[in-house]
Amino acid sequence: MINLMSIAKGWSIGSMIIRLVSAFLMGTIIGVERGIKRRGAGVKTHVLVCLSSALVMMTGEYIYMNFDRSTDIARIGAQVISGVGFLGVGTIIVTGKNQVRGLTTAAGLWACACLGLAVGIGFIEGAFITLVLVMITLRFLMKVDIWTHMYARIFDLYVEFSSIESVPKVRSNLYKMDVKVCSFVVTKSKIKGEGPHAIVCIEVKHRKRRMEIIDEIQNMEGVEFLEELQ
Repeated sequence: MINLMSIAKGWSIGSMIIRLVSAFLMGTIIGVERGIKRRGAGVKTHVLVCLSSALVMMTGEYIYMNFDRSTDIARIGAQVISGVGFLGVGTIIVTGKNQVRGLTTAAGLWACACLGLAVGIGFIEGAFITLVLVMITLRFLMKVDIWTHMYARIFDLYVEFSSIESVPKVRSNLYKMDVKVCSFVVTKSKIKGEGPHAIVCIEVKHRKRRMEIIDEIQNMEGVEFLEELQ
């Protein structure tokens, strides 16, 4: 293993193969994890980003070694770090309930690009250590996200009303409850015959009362549908 790393730091056909295969494996590992969860960017996208980033970094090194040595070897790689953002933007969507989806996938694509750049220049040890930490983040820190969301005192609700007349009644009842209404944003439905909907941000004094509060709002007159936003 140590011998392979030392070869990878050099400049030969062997080092090129080790670097590109390593980038291929890293992109595959992250892509499989995202694909299992049915995210927008899967194995092929992550592999292509990681592999191409490695090639770009190797191209910079090639230019440095074979042409003008005053060339900044990191210049091309820097453009990858900023340029891969266009892929990330394509995976981020805002649903009709104002929920943001795809942020983790976008961050994963950016991480893939960074891993590819590290591998491309021969810094494979650092790339593999980072890969392990990225996988720990994707696989296990989700539980931390869920835990913090469950025990947060501030949360958002998506509420659909039966009619526009129901909105002030529900809002009035909310202000009478033992909660703080941080925001109450109402949007009219574009579908004819449907009532408006709102995104309501609520802060409770005691997180144990969270589910009780949600049940009370759900049972209010005029509330057709309620869902807690993640």
